[in-house]
Amino acid sequence: MEERDRDSGITLAELLAAFSLATDLGLGQPMEHLLRAWRLATGLADRLGVAGERRDELFYVAMLSWVGCVADAPEVAASFGDDIAFRAGSYDADLAGLSGAAFFARHAAAGQATPRRIRAVATLMLTNGNRVARGIQSHCLTTAVLAERLGLGHEVGTALRQFFTRWDGRGVPAGVGATDVSPLVQLFQLADVAEVHHRHGGVDAAVGVARARRGGQFAPAVVDAFCAHAGELLDGLGDTVDVPRVLAAEPALCRRLSERELDAALEGLADFTDLRSGWRAGHSRGVGELAGRVAGVMGLPPRDLTVLHRAGLVHDIGLHGVPVTVLGKPGPLSVTEWERIRLSAYYTERVLARPAKLGRIGAVAALAHERHDGSGYHRGIGGAAVPMTGRILAAACAYRAMLEPRAHRPALPAKAAAGVLRSEVRAGRLDTDAAHAVLTAAGVEGRQARRPGPAGLTPREVEVLVLIARGAATGDVAARLGISRKTAGTHIERIYAKTGASSRATATLFALRNGLLDPLDL
Repeated sequence: MEERDRDSGITLAELLAAFSLATDLGLGQPMEHLLRAWRLATGLADRLGVAGERRDELFYVAMLSWVGCVADAPEVAASFGDDIAFRAGSYDADLAGLSGAAFFARHAAAGQATPRRIRAVATLMLTNGNRVARGIQSHCLTTAVLAERLGLGHEVGTALRQFFTRWDGRGVPAGVGATDVSPLVQLFQLADVAEVHHRHGGVDAAVGVARARRGGQFAPAVVDAFCAHAGELLDGLGDTVDVPRVLAAEPALCRRLSERELDAALEGLADFTDLRSGWRAGHSRGVGELAGRVAGVMGLPPRDLTVLHRAGLVHDIGLHGVPVTVLGKPGPLSVTEWERIRLSAYYTERVLARPAKLGRIGAVAALAHERHDGSGYHRGIGGAAVPMTGRILAAACAYRAMLEPRAHRPALPAKAAAGVLRSEVRAGRLDTDAAHAVLTAAGVEGRQARRPGPAGLTPREVEVLVLIARGAATGDVAARLGISRKTAGTHIERIYAKTGASSRATATLFALRNGLLDPLDL
């Protein structure tokens, strides 16, 4: 079996459950909103007798229904200002008829001068909201494309294309309603809205919004089942979701991804994250590819190469919590806006905190904006506190971003970007070895043979150093790496000779100084 076909230790359900936390941020909701809504929809499915084999489809619909909001986020921001605030407010409005028109009018050109807002409202009325409808269609199509990339079935794709339909046929696509709407959509539409209203106003509020939209947005039978069992369905819904436990109870959601499938899934999520801003298309994929090449240039162990590539793919997943109006602002950011950018790195780590193998990727990904002198974010750590994987990711992200246009500047030519990267090294903000390796991997400083690790350590010697610094004896090293005790002893002797260490303690200090003893590697 090829290495990339081996079990990754992560299921698609676990990955999408994690990604749903980022989607929650983009909806202006607290994390685990979509997970709670899924649990509510599952309870409704049980009471309505929805076939058991469709429970996994309901999960994927719940996790992905709102993912497409990144696809139309720039358009939403252009029409309604802060896209996150707009989506958060939409839960309080029935978006058809007069109530929908009033909601869109209130948010048209939000944050702009009064004349601009008046023109925006007039445009909405004259065009009958056609631009909004096109954005919704884009949302649904983009989400269905992601489902296809993830290998999900036809029923999931169909449901995702219908997420903005209504029972009364007044949604998007126009004229699709009643029994033509997927049962999965009928269930999750109500659960999505009811969870928000229950959190804000309790059971009575959730029942009230369901009844108010019965026969309009929501299917009557689903509303009736919900109202009849609301107390028991909503009981405990506000508790933190024990994701491993609830997923383990659903056998259809327990198939693990291969290493190859995990990479493909992370690439898909990276591409969708970058859709949040028109300036960032391809950024995360580019950072992942570059960081992986840099690990090879520096001679890091294969595991670090894999982690760096994957961390690069998802390092900006926390940007789902930052409004497009901030990401695309051409001028200086306010203190509040800058704080939202800083928090994005925290969100990245929080979103990817579980399961453990994904948490490792997330911990490295959250270091993309840290700086060697401690001036970065979100923790503001530097020096030995940042492992070599984090130093590489920071340099790769910085270089790749300079090659891309942003709202406040054009893209830089490769040589100019290299000059800026070197100036960051001189200022102490980026690690010298990491930045040099980035420029080598990018082809700016010419091709060269693989560089050894610090003090000329080979990749295998780096692995051995990490193990002995963690307290492993010679026999433990041999067992962990599948080598003989004699070979392990030879590696240790060479490490001591190359690093000038005279004991495990001094070898550990060498590893720390050079970012090899990763504090994230438990």
